[in-house]
Amino acid sequence: MPNSQCPIPCIFSFFSGSGFLDLGFESIGFNIVYVNEIFSPFIQAYRYSRQCLNLPQPEYGHCEGEEADVTRLVGGKPALHLRELMQDARKHHDIVGFIAGPPCPDFSIGGKNRGGEGDKGKLSASYIELICQQQPDFFLFENVKGLWRTKQHKFFYDALKNQLAESGYVFVERLINAIEYGVPQDRERIILIGFRKIIIKDMGISLDKNSQMLPEGVFPWSTQILYPKSEVFSNPWPENDAFACDSLLPCPDGIPKELTVEFWFQKNDVLNHLNAKNYFQPKAGIKRFASVDEGDDSKKSFKRLHRWRYSPTACYGNNEVHLHPYKVRRLSVAETLAVQSLPKDFALPAKMTLTNMFKTVGNGVPYLAAQGIAKTIYQFLQTK
Repeated sequence: MPNSQCPIPCIFSFFSGSGFLDLGFESIGFNIVYVNEIFSPFIQAYRYSRQCLNLPQPEYGHCEGEEADVTRLVGGKPALHLRELMQDARKHHDIVGFIAGPPCPDFSIGGKNRGGEGDKGKLSASYIELICQQQPDFFLFENVKGLWRTKQHKFFYDALKNQLAESGYVFVERLINAIEYGVPQDRERIILIGFRKIIIKDMGISLDKNSQMLPEGVFPWSTQILYPKSEVFSNPWPENDAFACDSLLPCPDGIPKELTVEFWFQKNDVLNHLNAKNYFQPKAGIKRFASVDEGDDSKKSFKRLHRWRYSPTACYGNNEVHLHPYKVRRLSVAETLAVQSLPKDFALPAKMTLTNMFKTVGNGVPYLAAQGIAKTIYQFLQTK
């Protein structure tokens, strides 16, 4: 939790969805003052979840609909209004940050793969331009690993970093896996975090004039890594077991139980959760549901989770059907929230469509990963 060593930073959140990333920052004391999300059902879910958790709404409110179009925030009246909010925030907070995970289908290996020229890809460029114009003290940019690893997309990604460097930022970046932070899920994402050079110099950190990056070892990534990848994936995880409805299967020895799907189902009491009954009913092919072994996630669709293993990447669109380990049905929304490591009391509104429920869960940054990254940023800012 923040203490007297470092003022509480305030956060402007973009592409906020239902607020998983924001919640990670809120949980350790960052003040979310502005929330921007163009899709109204997600903003409604954001408000609802904060009521469930007894958390305050943002000081500057929720920017939604056309007013939340990030491409409009880089010019015209919307940009002037945002600048006014930034000026007000600086009167009350020593540190102002931007956080966002722009939509990523255009960079995803399994998505549209249109890169920076795609409609979603252009949103990443708009977010970077917004940072350059508004000059927050730090920013976070989260995206799929394809942006960082795929050659054609990395060219676009490097151009974004060059633009940020020219605007006075230095960065750290890391390909994280959510499981490292205690999330029961194998989910890789690239995290880019930037700080204004003037802040880094105030911290007494020497910068290499020829590098855009912070010096190696300065940013404390390792302090919040609870389960290093080299160790967690070397555990003797169970493979496949024959599916049997409502079967009993003891937890095997030698694995971290707290990283398993079943541990989180129990932890979040998913059968009594507000979203326990929210799951798609099969229209046909129920026999296929029962034909997939527990733990067989080898295919793009009809993946069956293993109760004593972590989940594959939470992705519930584009015909990606994830099946319950020991029930003849798909996962419920309550169970997917558990896979995303959300607190037990986090819930989505009952009036939200199932499609939008699963979309916002799949799009969100896993809560414990968001919290771990937020802690790392705060720890670094304490250097000042």
